[in-house]
Amino acid sequence: MSYSVEKSEEQWKAELGEEKYRILRQKGTEYPHTGKYNLHFENGTYCCGACGEPLFESNSKFESHCGWPSFDESLPGKIEYVKDTSHGMLRVEILCAKCGGHLGHVFNDGPTPTGIRYCVNSLSLDFRKK
Repeated sequence: MSYSVEKSEEQWKAELGEEKYRILRQKGTEYPHTGKYNLHFENGTYCCGACGEPLFESNSKFESHCGWPSFDESLPGKIEYVKDTSHGMLRVEILCAKCGGHLGHVFNDGPTPTGIRYCVNSLSLDFRKK
């Protein structure tokens, strides 16, 4: 896939650091209940931790008790959806549509009227307070 933000793996490693690189570029997962945005509920915008692209508004965030930040809606056109059959499961991976950074997965088990739960790694996000 081609993205408007493209860098070499060496550039990503240097910019992101080891843990953010592992999550965003190598499709890793942080341990549940450890991320700084899991129980974060300030007013603002959650952006891609790699390229800064706005992804989710704070009013779409909810406490899902799953251990990762959860959202019921993304900003239009900001997320790419990819079939993921890793670990013997069928899931839908979510990527930043601007840089291809791995964010997490999306599920159809959300408790809000959308029925959607975007399950996102905190290390895949940055936050801009309003």
